[in-house]
Amino acid sequence: MAASSSLFSTSFQGVMSFQNTNLCYKEFNCRYSNFIRKQSSHSNSKYLTHSRLFPNERSSEFGQNDKFSQKNGFLCRTLKIENLPSFSVGNKFQLTDVIESQQFDRDLLSAIFEVARDMEKIEKNSPGSQILKGYLMATLFYEPSTRTRLSFESAMRRLGGEVLTTENAREFSSAAKGETLEDTIRTVEGYSDIIVMRHFESGAAKRAAATAGIPVINAGDGPGQHPTQALLDVYTIEREIGKLDGIKVALVGDLANGRTVRSLAYLLARYKDVKIYFVSPDVVKMKDDIKDYLTSRKIEWEESSDLMEVASKCDVVYQTRIQRERFGERIDLYEEARGKYIVDSHVLEVMQKHAVVMHPLPRLDEITVDVDGDPRAAYFRQAKNGLYIRMALLKLLLVGW
Repeated sequence: MAASSSLFSTSFQGVMSFQNTNLCYKEFNCRYSNFIRKQSSHSNSKYLTHSRLFPNERSSEFGQNDKFSQKNGFLCRTLKIENLPSFSVGNKFQLTDVIESQQFDRDLLSAIFEVARDMEKIEKNSPGSQILKGYLMATLFYEPSTRTRLSFESAMRRLGGEVLTTENAREFSSAAKGETLEDTIRTVEGYSDIIVMRHFESGAAKRAAATAGIPVINAGDGPGQHPTQALLDVYTIEREIGKLDGIKVALVGDLANGRTVRSLAYLLARYKDVKIYFVSPDVVKMKDDIKDYLTSRKIEWEESSDLMEVASKCDVVYQTRIQRERFGERIDLYEEARGKYIVDSHVLEVMQKHAVVMHPLPRLDEITVDVDGDPRAAYFRQAKNGLYIRMALLKLLLVGW
């Protein structure tokens, strides 16, 4: 859809004489938020960029797609019309579901983080918010959860909404009777406005979203992805370190089965000059699909077996537990992997002063309790940030920006 000229307020500034060259230009007196347009659920917003152009300015100072021509002593500039996402208040959210980290680019991430900061103010200052009054969220958790389920339920209630919940849908729902996931989703969507689901099978969230006519949020699908965890992780890194470009991150522990580290790797690839270190036992190394993706995005990565060396270089040490539930009957492999990499006071000694230790929790013994008292232990602050991110996502999916 072409941008209408009525969207723009223009003022003709006349003809200027500058070093015997006449220059004609228009100044577009408008701001980005004044002329955003949307189409369907995604933005096809158009905008014009303009700087005052003088004869001694080189064309290289502008975008490669800017075109210039001189006719009858006038220097004219053709401005490129481009797409921008619309994050203005009142507009619809760009996503209909939250299923995987690849859905988010850095502009959308930044906008979501702004909403999360607003949610933090609401949580601290306005406990009686009614933003989601009249909305009902259903949580379908086929695997155990403490932080994710409770933070979603807290987020919904803090915004004035209501909750329908199942703590162990695998055992205490009709799934135990053989009901298909699709039939469950079709039923539950009739009772609610949004579904938050955790499932033991990778890809289950995509199946649910394809079935449902209401938003679906993936709260973890087996060894697949956990996008809301990755969002709160990146949000935490930005708050703790102060930047996302140019950081070094160590992903430690069960990288083969850990959905959190997979989702986080996808999001870190949105930023510039990031380096990721993979530190894990051989039996649970990061899978090739993530490595290939990072390589395709020109993100530097390195595998290492030396946690102490890596920790001394990194801004973030992201520890994860070895997940026994993913090993099935191969307890021997679990025991082989468990306890190999532990973050303790010795690791803290080599870490930089500004660096932080993160963990998606729960932990077993992979971070010793004496680390908790160090200000660089960020994992409980990280868990708290999950509330703000999930408040933001519920608000955006149900009522928009």
